[in-house]
Amino acid sequence: MAARRPRRASERESDDDSYEVLDLTEYARRHHWWNRVFGRNSGPIVEKYSVATQIVMGGVTGWCAGFLFQKVGKLAATAVGGGFLLLQIASHSGYVQVDWKRVEKDVNKAKKQLKKRANKAAPEINTLIEESTEFIKQNIVVSSGFVGGFLLGLAS
Repeated sequence: MAARRPRRASERESDDDSYEVLDLTEYARRHHWWNRVFGRNSGPIVEKYSVATQIVMGGVTGWCAGFLFQKVGKLAATAVGGGFLLLQIASHSGYVQVDWKRVEKDVNKAKKQLKKRANKAAPEINTLIEESTEFIKQNIVVSSGFVGGFLLGLAS
């Protein structure tokens, strides 16, 4: 990328345009744009590796995590759905008698317990969210590569 430098009086007379070459890597080292956006503490990984290396590392780990998440999710959904299907078949065949009133009562009781526990766990969740946000801010390039890779892993 070239930036036009101002001409001196002696240079104005010539019709020849002069350009100064701008080294983007040096410019990026001097002007950390992420410092303005995400704060002064930019994390150690930003200083160790180039941007391309960070994106590749984040993308590869994100793809692996997304791929595993997809496979485990399919397996869990198949197990839960298959178990429910077998339970319904056994119930309709007369092998199993389900007391639906009792099931409803137990589900409502479990809902109340979950609501109580969720209110107690709010401070821990807030600190976890704050720590995660700080990590993402410090490692924005790797994090963005991870998210992209994760979405690609889910799609593959």
